[in-house]
Order: sequence, then structure tokens, then C-alpha cells
Amino acid sequence: MVRTGQERIAGIAARLRAGHWPQSLALIGAAGLATHWFGLAALILALPLAFLALALSDRRQTPPLTDEAARSVPMRQAIADTLGTARQGRARTACLLLQIDEFQTLTDRHGLATADRVIVQSLERLARTLRPADQLFDLGAGRLGVLLAPMPGLTLGPLLALAERLRAALTDPIPLDAATLHISASLGLCLDAQAPARTAPALYDACLAALHDAQHHGPSAIRAYGRGMTAPAPLPRALAEEVTTALQERRLITWFQPQICTDTGQITGFEALARWQHPTAGLIAPAEFLPLLAASGRMEVLGDAMLANALRALQTWDHLGLDIPRVGLNLSPEELRNPTLPEKFAWELDRCDLAAHRLVIEVLETVVATSADDVITRNIAALARMGCPIDLDDYGTGHASIATIRRFAVQRLKIDRSYVTAIDRDPDQQRMVGAILSMADRLGLGTLAEGVETAGEHAMLAQLGCAHVQGFGIARPMPLEATPDWIAAHRAKLGPVPRIARAKG
Repeated sequence: MVRTGQERIAGIAARLRAGHWPQSLALIGAAGLATHWFGLAALILALPLAFLALALSDRRQTPPLTDEAARSVPMRQAIADTLGTARQGRARTACLLLQIDEFQTLTDRHGLATADRVIVQSLERLARTLRPADQLFDLGAGRLGVLLAPMPGLTLGPLLALAERLRAALTDPIPLDAATLHISASLGLCLDAQAPARTAPALYDACLAALHDAQHHGPSAIRAYGRGMTAPAPLPRALAEEVTTALQERRLITWFQPQICTDTGQITGFEALARWQHPTAGLIAPAEFLPLLAASGRMEVLGDAMLANALRALQTWDHLGLDIPRVGLNLSPEELRNPTLPEKFAWELDRCDLAAHRLVIEVLETVVATSADDVITRNIAALARMGCPIDLDDYGTGHASIATIRRFAVQRLKIDRSYVTAIDRDPDQQRMVGAILSMADRLGLGTLAEGVETAGEHAMLAQLGCAHVQGFGIARPMPLEATPDWIAAHRAKLGPVPRIARAKG
């Protein structure tokens, strides 16, 4: 039996390499007989899905994320064929698009090999949740497409149930060499009957609009297409020039995300985050434009604007009597290499009549772990002596040693969200974070967990002894003008809060 299975896989692989099968067929959803998504009894998986890795061997040639039209051609053609079949049989079909949240960040941190592994396993898991005739597509850049085979009487209710199962299928931990990886995905969907027109372009674009709406409310959000939804216009190819112009015209704005104490629920600070308000594409996330600014040597200009906005936020909160202790500011390697950086910060703090301890300097662990740059070391030390607290950001993604932490005068570790996701359900995550917290306690360092999205994660982190948290489960980043109302609403909800007993060790 094993030999037969291996021979069948080998035959499939040979046909794929020979180009006898179109790629869309190589990624048919239940290529190995999957579980019926209407809740019928699970069928035995007859054909292993290992050939998916072969189908994905040339993924690095996938067009970039901004080239939406090029990436979606195979799926759009399949939609056209499926709609034709559905019309003939008086049946219905539907399209679903899934985007792995922060896929580019995952790729940057863990490498292309790990990213490919995530895609292969994601496709396998989705395939087990679909029917044999459903089609599954790798659209590149962490985006996956599902096209349902026509069936009579398909309605929104069962489709939403399927969407939830597909999303849930991606949340199981993915084992890596020395740890586990947790991912989430945003999902948009559209029934052919609900699309603006029963054509392939209309159905795909409607599904894409629903996906973008889900991403706006994500991570892990699901949205069905509704009238009035539109997908953002594709980003122009001259984006590098546009972002420079946007920076000059002050269209790169600063939003703020709150941080709270796990013991009391009180607000302990905000983090300043860059956003780009594009005239046609809407709000663009930093992952899209920061690399462009870095490549054009404009990160220091952005840093100056972010510093000014962070200090202005502190002044605004003080004027309103809101008692916000501090604001966190991320510094890029480009900024840290500026020999005059400490003097600039001292001047701006003095100009705004603000104490240095209210401006937290956030430095990526990957920067301090790999930096042999004396200027960077000198600048961080100078800012610390000035009184600015130093946060080591995204802790756990680099290789900062205890000696490095001491050398850079770090006062707090910001635990990366990859260790936080599903920590209330994953004992491995709990042990890893527990070890980080124990080390921090022995070194006299504060701790803050990033990316907290659920009440369960929040409660577990508090129980383990993490002092501060931030994430969508607390609040999303918001413009400065929205912070007073949020602060008032949050504080109004706080009553006498019992201290949560923390684990020893």
C-alpha cells in the first residue's frame, strides 16, 4: 500500500514537471478526497497532498502583491469556466479569498523556506476542508483563493459556515525546527448571486473588496461582499516617488495604540505608529511604504515627523489633563546611525518642556543583536542616560544575548506577537513566554506583550506575570484626535480591579 501511494505521488510529480496538468488542477481543493464542508461524514484521505510542494516550487516567480491582475489570471479564468457550468446546471458557486495576516513580516523574520512551508501546509489544511471538485489557488504573497464547484441551492449561511472552518483550519500551530508558528488569516467571500454581475471579473473583484474590508477589521476577520464595497485601487508603480511626495506634504500621519497594565487595566502609555493616507488607495500600512522610504534614504525625515507628532500627543494629553505617562517611538537603524541623534532628541524634549522619561525609545531586537556599529551603541546609551526608557522591540525574533541587553541599557522587553498568539491554548507558547518573563524578572526588566487579540490571551499573559499588553484586543491604532474619547470610555469601564495571581518562577 505504501509503495503504491509513493508511485502515485511520483506519477503526479512527473506529470506536473512535464507540464501536462495546468497549475489550477494541481491545486484542486480536495485532491486527496477531503471532508465535505456541509458537515457530512469525513472521507478517508486517499491521496497525499505532498505534491503541492512540487506545484509551489517556483513560487518565488509569483508577481508582486501589487500586481493583482497578473496574479489572479488563472483563478479568474477558472471562475469564468465555473460560472458557465453553473448556468447550464442552474446551480450556484462562490469565491473566497484568504490572506495570511502579516505574511511579509513572517517572510522577513523566518525566511523564504519557512514562508513556503507555511503556504504548503495551509493549502493542505484547506484542501482537507473542501470537496473534491472545489478548486484551490496559491495567488502569491500569502494570498490563497478558493472556488467552489457549482451546486444547487447554495446560500450565504452555509458559505459563512465554510468560511469559518477554512479560517479555523489555518490556526493550528505549524511546527518549526525549534518552535511552533501560529498564523491567522483574513477572509473575504462572495456568492455569484450577490456579485454586481454574474461574470468572472465582477465576482473576483467583489470577493477582493470583501477581503480588503476583512483586512481592515482584522486580523482573522471574515467579511461577505455587500453592495457599496470597493477594493482599493492598485498602488501605482511609481510608489517610491509618491511616498516621498506624501512625506513632504505631511500625508504620512501618526496613529497611536494604547498599552495597559495587566494588574489594574490602567493605561500606561501609547505607541506611535506611522500610516500613509493615500488619495486613492486609502490607508496604507507601514509594511508597504517603509521599505520604499528606507531605499530612498528618507527614514530620518519620517523619524523627525514621528518625533514631533509623539511629543505633540504628550502635550495634547497633558493639556486635557488625561495623565498619559509616556509614548513609545520606534527608531530605525538609519536614525540610530546619526551621530547627532541624542542632541536632536534633547533639543526637542526641551523645546516641548517634556521630561525625557516620557519618551520611550523602541529598538528592534534584530538591530541590537546584529549591530557592531559603535554609533548605534553610543546613541542608545546616550538616550538612556538622558532618561529615555529603552524598549527592546519584537523580542524573540532576533538573538540578543543578556550581555547585549545590558550593553544597550534595555529597560523593558516587548515580547513579539508570534509568542502571544493562542498562548491561552498552547502549552508550548506558555512555556516559552514563561521563560522570557522569568529571565526578565531576574534581570530587573519590565515586560510588554504585543499583538494581544483575545481576552484569553490577555488573561493568560497576566497570569504568567507579563506586566503590560497591547494589541487589537485592547484597541486598534487611532488618530490623536480619537484618543481622548477612547481614554474616557476605557477609564469609565474600570472599577475596582482585583489583582490577578501570577505564576511563580
